Amino acid sequence: MSDRPRAYRPGFDRPRTERPRTERPYRSDAGGRDGGDRRPSDRFDEGEDRIRHDDPPIATGVNARQLDREARQELRSLSEENAEWVGQHLVMAGRLIDSDPELAHKHAQSAVRKGGRVGVVRETLGITAYATGDFALALRELRTYRRITGRDDELPLMVDSERGIGRPEKALELGRSVDRAGLDTGVRVELAVAMSGARLDLGQAELALRELEIPELTPDTAFPYSAGLFAAYATVLEELGRETEAADWWRRADLAADAFADDDVVEVEEEEISVTDADAAAEDDDADTATHHAEGEDEDGARPTQD
Repeated sequence: MSDRPRAYRPGFDRPRTERPRTERPYRSDAGGRDGGDRRPSDRFDEGEDRIRHDDPPIATGVNARQLDREARQELRSLSEENAEWVGQHLVMAGRLIDSDPELAHKHAQSAVRKGGRVGVVRETLGITAYATGDFALALRELRTYRRITGRDDELPLMVDSERGIGRPEKALELGRSVDRAGLDTGVRVELAVAMSGARLDLGQAELALRELEIPELTPDTAFPYSAGLFAAYATVLEELGRETEAADWWRRADLAADAFADDDVVEVEEEEISVTDADAAAEDDDADTATHHAEGEDEDGARPTQD
C-alpha cells in the first residue's frame, strides 16, 4: 500500500461521540493560521534551500520505492540521489499526516527543498499545510500543484482552504470554475461537501443542503466517500432545525464509516445497508446499480450486511 499522502479529509470518519457539534463539512476555521510570513517561492530549483529548517530524520527501512508508481514516475525528473531523498520524505509525510501533521509538514518542506518543481511534492506540501491549519499556504501550494500537473483532484481542498482564510465567496467561485462531470466520483463528492460548507459560512443553509443533493447521496448504499457526504448532509439538516432527519443521517454516516473500517467488516444493528468497495465504486459511478442484496459478494463487488 502506498504511503503517499492523500488529501486530508478530517471530521466525518470519527465516531459520533468524538465529533464536535459545531463542526462543519471539512474543518475550515476562518481564525486559523493564514501563513504569516511563510511564503515559499513558486520557483524552486533542485538543491536550493529556499525553506530553511532542520530536516527531520527518516525512519529505518523507508525508501522511495514505497511510493505509488505515479509518484515515483514524477520523481524521475530529479537526479537519482535527490529522487531517493525526496521520496523518503514524501513517504514519511504520508505515514505521519494523521498522527503528527506538524512533523509530516516538516518532511514535506524537506522534500520541497530538492524537489519543488515536481507536482506530487507541491501537492504533499499543500496537503500537510492544510492538515496543520495553514490554509493560505495550502492554497498556494495546491494552486502550484494544479498548474504543474493540470489536475483538479485537489480542488475540494482548495475550495475549503478559501473558506479557511475567510473567503467563502471565493470558495464558491473556485468550485464553480470546473465542469464537475469531468471529475472522479470521490472528488466530485468532496467538492459538493466543501461547497456546502461555504454556503453555511454565508448563512445559506437551504442552498447548502441543495449542494449535497447529488446522485451519490444514496442512503442505503455505502461507498468510500459516503460517510463524509452523509455527515455533511446531517450537519446541514441540523442547521435547518430538522433534528429527526439529521439523526437518521448521522446514523447512516456512522454505519458507512464502520463499513470501511477494519477491512470492510461491518456489524449493522439497525438496518440493512449495501457496502460497495472502492474498486467497484471507481468502475461504476452510478450508485443505484450497486444496491443488490445477496448472501455473498456479487459480481460488482457490492457486499450486503444483515441485521
